[in-house]
Amino acid sequence: MEERFTILDPARWLPAYLPAWSSRAAAAATYEVGGEDGGGLRLSIPPEHPVWCPDRHDPPLRVSAVQSGNWSGPVGSTRGQQPFREGLTVREAQSELRGLVPHHGTVEVECRARIGPRSMFSAWMIGMEDAPERCGEICLVEVFGTAPRAVGCGIHAFRDPALHEEFAAEPREIDVAEFHTYAVDWRPDGVDFRLDGEVVRRSRQSPDYPMLLILGVFDFPAQGPADPRPPELEVRRVTSESH
Repeated sequence: MEERFTILDPARWLPAYLPAWSSRAAAAATYEVGGEDGGGLRLSIPPEHPVWCPDRHDPPLRVSAVQSGNWSGPVGSTRGQQPFREGLTVREAQSELRGLVPHHGTVEVECRARIGPRSMFSAWMIGMEDAPERCGEICLVEVFGTAPRAVGCGIHAFRDPALHEEFAAEPREIDVAEFHTYAVDWRPDGVDFRLDGEVVRRSRQSPDYPMLLILGVFDFPAQGPADPRPPELEVRRVTSESH
Protein backbone atom coordinates (compact mmCIF):
# COMPACT_ATOMS: atom_id res chain seq x y z
CA MET A 1 0.00 0.00 0.00
CA GLU A 2 1.30 3.45 -0.91
CA GLU A 3 0.15 6.70 0.68
CA ARG A 4 0.99 10.15 -0.70
CA PHE A 5 -1.08 12.25 1.74
CA THR A 6 -3.53 14.07 -0.47
CA ILE A 7 -5.51 14.03 2.79
CA LEU A 8 -4.69 12.92 6.33
CA ASP A 9 -7.06 9.98 6.72
CA PRO A 10 -8.32 9.88 10.36
CA ALA A 11 -8.87 6.13 10.00
CA ARG A 12 -5.12 5.74 9.44
CA TRP A 13 -3.34 8.68 11.08
CA LEU A 14 -3.57 10.70 14.29
CA PRO A 15 -1.98 14.20 14.12
CA ALA A 16 -0.89 14.27 17.77
CA TYR A 17 2.19 12.98 19.59
CA LEU A 18 1.62 10.33 22.28
CA PRO A 19 -1.51 12.17 23.45
CA ALA A 20 -2.31 9.92 26.41
CA TRP A 21 0.29 11.76 28.51
CA SER A 22 -1.35 15.15 27.85
CA SER A 23 -4.29 15.34 25.43
CA ARG A 24 -4.94 15.28 21.70
CA ALA A 25 -5.40 19.05 21.71
CA ALA A 26 -2.23 19.79 23.71
CA ALA A 27 -0.13 17.35 21.64
CA ALA A 28 -1.54 18.39 18.24
CA ALA A 29 0.79 18.70 15.26
CA THR A 30 1.18 21.74 13.05
CA TYR A 31 0.79 20.28 9.56
CA GLU A 32 -0.42 20.70 6.00
CA VAL A 33 -1.28 18.15 3.33
CA GLY A 34 -1.35 18.46 -0.43
CA GLY A 35 0.96 20.95 -2.12
CA GLU A 36 1.90 21.98 -5.61
CA ASP A 37 2.39 18.41 -6.79
CA GLY A 38 -0.94 17.33 -5.30
CA GLY A 39 0.41 15.33 -2.39
CA GLY A 40 2.61 15.27 0.66
CA LEU A 41 2.53 15.81 4.40
CA ARG A 42 4.38 18.80 5.84
CA LEU A 43 4.99 18.85 9.59
CA SER A 44 6.45 22.02 11.08
CA ILE A 45 7.24 23.77 14.37
CA PRO A 46 6.47 27.49 13.98
CA PRO A 47 7.41 29.95 16.77
CA GLU A 48 3.95 29.77 18.35
CA HIS A 49 3.93 25.95 18.58
CA PRO A 50 3.52 24.94 22.25
CA VAL A 51 5.88 22.93 24.43
CA TRP A 52 4.87 19.29 24.79
CA CYS A 53 3.97 18.05 28.30
CA PRO A 54 5.55 21.18 29.83
CA ASP A 55 5.02 20.12 33.44
CA ARG A 56 6.18 16.56 32.89
CA HIS A 57 8.93 16.36 30.28
CA ASP A 58 12.39 17.72 31.08
CA PRO A 59 14.15 19.19 29.13
CA PRO A 60 11.53 21.23 27.23
CA LEU A 61 10.45 19.69 23.95
CA ARG A 62 8.29 20.85 21.05
CA VAL A 63 7.13 18.33 18.49
CA SER A 64 4.88 17.97 15.45
CA ALA A 65 4.16 14.34 14.67
CA VAL A 66 1.61 11.96 13.23
CA GLN A 67 1.20 8.34 14.26
CA SER A 68 -0.54 5.43 12.58
CA GLY A 69 -1.78 3.79 15.77
CA ASN A 70 -2.93 4.84 19.21
CA TRP A 71 -4.17 3.31 22.45
CA SER A 72 -4.11 3.81 26.20
CA GLY A 73 -5.54 2.59 29.44
CA PRO A 74 -7.94 4.70 31.53
CA VAL A 75 -7.10 8.07 33.07
CA GLY A 76 -4.75 7.62 36.01
CA SER A 77 -3.34 4.32 34.77
CA THR A 78 0.26 3.80 33.60
CA ARG A 79 -0.81 2.00 30.41
CA GLY A 80 0.23 4.00 27.37
CA GLN A 81 2.75 4.21 24.57
CA GLN A 82 6.40 5.20 25.09
CA PRO A 83 6.20 6.49 28.68
CA PHE A 84 9.17 8.79 29.19
CA ARG A 85 9.59 8.33 32.93
CA GLU A 86 8.73 5.85 35.68
CA GLY A 87 5.20 6.02 37.03
CA LEU A 88 3.85 8.28 34.27
CA THR A 89 0.04 8.28 34.25
CA VAL A 90 -2.55 8.76 31.54
CA ARG A 91 -4.22 12.19 31.47
CA GLU A 92 -6.57 11.60 28.54
CA ALA A 93 -7.78 8.10 27.73
CA GLN A 94 -7.28 7.15 24.09
CA SER A 95 -9.50 5.02 21.92
CA GLU A 96 -7.76 2.39 19.85
CA LEU A 97 -6.58 3.30 16.35
CA ARG A 98 -4.94 0.72 14.12
CA GLY A 99 -4.28 2.47 10.83
CA LEU A 100 -0.91 1.23 9.61
CA VAL A 101 0.12 -1.38 12.20
CA PRO A 102 2.01 -4.19 10.46
CA HIS A 103 3.49 -7.32 12.00
CA HIS A 104 6.53 -7.87 9.74
CA GLY A 105 6.86 -6.46 6.25
CA THR A 106 8.57 -3.66 4.37
CA VAL A 107 7.97 -0.04 5.35
CA GLU A 108 9.41 2.87 3.36
CA VAL A 109 9.29 6.60 4.13
CA GLU A 110 10.35 9.09 1.46
CA CYS A 111 10.98 12.46 3.07
CA ARG A 112 13.18 15.52 3.43
CA ALA A 113 13.78 17.77 6.42
CA ARG A 114 14.81 21.27 7.31
CA ILE A 115 16.56 21.14 10.67
CA GLY A 116 19.01 23.37 12.52
CA PRO A 117 21.28 23.18 15.57
CA ARG A 118 18.46 22.63 18.06
CA SER A 119 16.10 20.39 16.06
CA MET A 120 15.85 16.87 14.65
CA PHE A 121 13.55 14.58 12.67
CA SER A 122 12.74 10.91 12.86
CA ALA A 123 10.60 8.08 11.50
CA TRP A 124 10.20 5.09 13.82
CA MET A 125 7.98 2.13 14.63
CA ILE A 126 6.87 1.13 18.13
CA GLY A 127 4.69 -1.54 19.64
CA MET A 128 1.11 -0.69 20.54
CA GLU A 129 2.04 -1.50 24.19
CA ASP A 130 -1.26 -3.27 24.81
CA ALA A 131 1.06 -5.35 27.00
CA PRO A 132 3.97 -3.55 28.72
CA GLU A 133 6.67 -5.68 27.12
CA ARG A 134 5.33 -5.06 23.57
CA CYS A 135 7.18 -1.77 23.52
CA GLY A 136 10.30 -2.15 21.34
CA GLU A 137 11.25 0.27 18.59
CA ILE A 138 12.50 -0.10 15.03
CA CYS A 139 13.97 3.28 14.07
CA LEU A 140 14.07 3.88 10.31
CA VAL A 141 15.89 7.21 10.61
CA GLU A 142 16.90 9.75 13.23
CA VAL A 143 18.96 12.85 12.39
CA PHE A 144 19.92 15.77 14.63
CA GLY A 145 20.70 19.19 13.21
CA THR A 146 23.94 19.28 15.21
CA ALA A 147 25.20 16.34 13.10
CA PRO A 148 23.13 16.41 9.90
CA ARG A 149 25.13 13.69 8.12
CA ALA A 150 24.97 11.22 11.03
CA VAL A 151 22.02 9.06 10.04
CA GLY A 152 20.75 6.97 12.94
CA CYS A 153 18.83 3.70 12.66
CA GLY A 154 18.44 0.49 14.61
CA ILE A 155 16.61 -1.22 17.47
CA HIS A 156 15.67 0.24 20.86
CA ALA A 157 14.68 -2.37 23.44
CA PHE A 158 13.04 -0.15 26.08
CA ARG A 159 11.20 -2.62 28.36
CA ASP A 160 11.04 -5.58 25.96
CA PRO A 161 13.13 -8.35 27.60
CA ALA A 162 13.47 -10.15 24.26
CA LEU A 163 15.42 -7.23 22.72
CA HIS A 164 18.70 -5.42 23.36
CA GLU A 165 19.94 -1.98 22.29
CA GLU A 166 21.32 -1.99 18.76
CA PHE A 167 21.37 1.56 17.42
CA ALA A 168 24.01 3.74 15.80
CA ALA A 169 24.25 7.05 13.93
CA GLU A 170 26.86 6.70 11.20
CA PRO A 171 28.11 9.34 8.74
CA ARG A 172 26.49 9.23 5.31
CA GLU A 173 27.13 11.34 2.23
CA ILE A 174 23.61 12.69 2.00
CA ASP A 175 21.81 15.99 2.38
CA VAL A 176 18.66 15.43 4.47
CA ALA A 177 17.17 18.60 2.94
CA GLU A 178 16.73 16.55 -0.23
CA PHE A 179 14.31 13.65 -0.59
CA HIS A 180 15.63 10.26 0.50
CA THR A 181 13.93 6.93 1.15
CA TYR A 182 14.45 5.37 4.57
CA ALA A 183 13.16 1.81 4.85
CA VAL A 184 13.11 -1.39 6.85
CA ASP A 185 12.60 -4.96 5.75
CA TRP A 186 11.23 -6.55 8.93
CA ARG A 187 11.14 -10.35 8.98
CA PRO A 188 10.69 -12.93 11.75
CA ASP A 189 14.45 -13.58 11.67
CA GLY A 190 15.67 -9.97 11.63
CA VAL A 191 15.51 -6.45 10.24
CA ASP A 192 17.38 -4.87 7.32
CA PHE A 193 17.68 -1.08 7.30
CA ARG A 194 17.92 0.62 3.91
CA LEU A 195 18.81 4.10 2.72
CA ASP A 196 17.81 4.86 -0.88
CA GLY A 197 17.62 1.13 -1.58
CA GLU A 198 21.02 0.24 -0.09
CA VAL A 199 21.21 -1.96 3.02
CA VAL A 200 23.13 0.07 5.62
CA ARG A 201 22.52 -2.09 8.71
CA ARG A 202 21.33 -5.60 9.49
CA SER A 203 19.96 -6.90 12.76
CA ARG A 204 19.14 -10.43 13.83
CA GLN A 205 16.56 -9.08 16.26
CA SER A 206 12.90 -8.88 15.36
CA PRO A 207 10.15 -7.49 17.61
CA ASP A 208 7.36 -10.05 17.53
CA TYR A 209 4.20 -7.91 17.70
CA PRO A 210 2.35 -5.32 15.60
CA MET A 211 4.00 -1.90 15.40
CA LEU A 212 2.72 1.54 14.46
CA LEU A 213 4.67 4.22 12.59
CA ILE A 214 5.46 7.72 13.91
CA LEU A 215 6.75 10.56 11.72
CA GLY A 216 7.94 13.65 13.56
CA VAL A 217 10.06 16.78 13.75
CA PHE A 218 11.38 18.03 17.10
CA ASP A 219 12.72 21.24 18.63
CA PHE A 220 14.69 21.51 21.89
CA PRO A 221 14.29 25.07 23.27
CA ALA A 222 16.89 24.68 26.03
CA GLN A 223 19.68 24.01 23.53
CA GLY A 224 20.10 27.60 22.39
CA PRO A 225 18.62 30.21 20.05
CA ALA A 226 15.79 29.14 17.78
CA ASP A 227 16.74 27.76 14.38
CA PRO A 228 16.79 30.50 11.71
CA ARG A 229 13.82 28.89 9.96
CA PRO A 230 11.12 26.75 11.62
CA PRO A 231 12.03 23.03 11.62
CA GLU A 232 10.07 21.08 9.04
CA LEU A 233 9.61 17.49 7.86
CA GLU A 234 8.05 16.89 4.46
CA VAL A 235 6.89 13.33 3.77
CA ARG A 236 6.20 12.60 0.13
CA ARG A 237 5.34 8.92 0.44
CA VAL A 238 4.82 6.08 2.91
CA THR A 239 4.75 2.57 1.48
CA SER A 240 4.01 -0.64 3.36
CA GLU A 241 3.99 -4.22 2.13
CA SER A 242 3.23 -7.28 4.23
CA HIS A 243 5.36 -10.42 4.02
